[in-house]
Amino acid sequence: MSASPVFSSAALGRPFLVPTTKESLLERLDSLRKLPARVTPASCLEVRPAPAIISSGISELDALTGGVPRGCLTEICGPASSGRTSILLAAMASITRHGEVCALVDASDALDPASAAAAGVEMSHLLWVRCNSKNSPRRRAFSYERQVTSGEHTDRSERIAQSPKLEAHLLDVNHSPAESRLEQVLKVTDLLLQSNGFGMIVLDLSDIPVRSARRIPLVSWFRFRRAIEHTPTVLLVIEQQPIAGSCSSMLLQVAGKKPTAVSHQPSANSAAHTHLLDEIEVEVELLHSRLQRKPARSAVTSFCSRAVWAG
Repeated sequence: MSASPVFSSAALGRPFLVPTTKESLLERLDSLRKLPARVTPASCLEVRPAPAIISSGISELDALTGGVPRGCLTEICGPASSGRTSILLAAMASITRHGEVCALVDASDALDPASAAAAGVEMSHLLWVRCNSKNSPRRRAFSYERQVTSGEHTDRSERIAQSPKLEAHLLDVNHSPAESRLEQVLKVTDLLLQSNGFGMIVLDLSDIPVRSARRIPLVSWFRFRRAIEHTPTVLLVIEQQPIAGSCSSMLLQVAGKKPTAVSHQPSANSAAHTHLLDEIEVEVELLHSRLQRKPARSAVTSFCSRAVWAG
């Protein structure tokens, strides 16, 4: 009987022989039928326990989603003035009120501590990481270029001009400020996830352009999800549009409806056409959830977010 060796990953890396004649092929099939089945029944498969749920701080939102899952990645997307910050502050207030520590990675340095404290966030239980581009590689490269062109290190400037490697390096670090902040966000998030001990880690990417945010590699989101999969940490991402893809366990889209303002001006010295924002009606839609099956009706709820600093 002639045969040819074939290697396949399905055979667990072991070589096996494929018969080339019809009789030998039938004999081989009969011998395979006699082998015991290795298919595990569905009833014997290990059932992964449902993740623990914490309150988002908003009763209407909890009624829609059941709460925010621990050990999972949750995305909240929406345009500006849609209620993203209200949900963010409510979630941080809920987690810090129970004595847990929350870490906020602020990509645009947009958090107002006074508003966070007024919303109920325990500032003593908040780690606020402010990202900026002051110490980015681009700024360091431009600073070094200014030193060279201003006459300092003139003997080295000639070697720099003749070095294509250094010129390529300076061009390579010429990123936009948003991309530089995203690099800091990814590095800080990795460190926070490795340190453990946080009840919630929030990535505030709401002011990062969508085009820059979509450049975050998908492998980074997979790494973040795997890092918190068996921990009690909540990973919450605030953004303009969904960017984590299938790595997120829950995806919420928010939209601001019917903003109302107080009838009086902020102060006597303010302009007559100015008004303080009193409250805004926020509409939340559950776009994706791996924790529960989406109901037949539209999974939408709404709540009013009142400005804590208004009159």
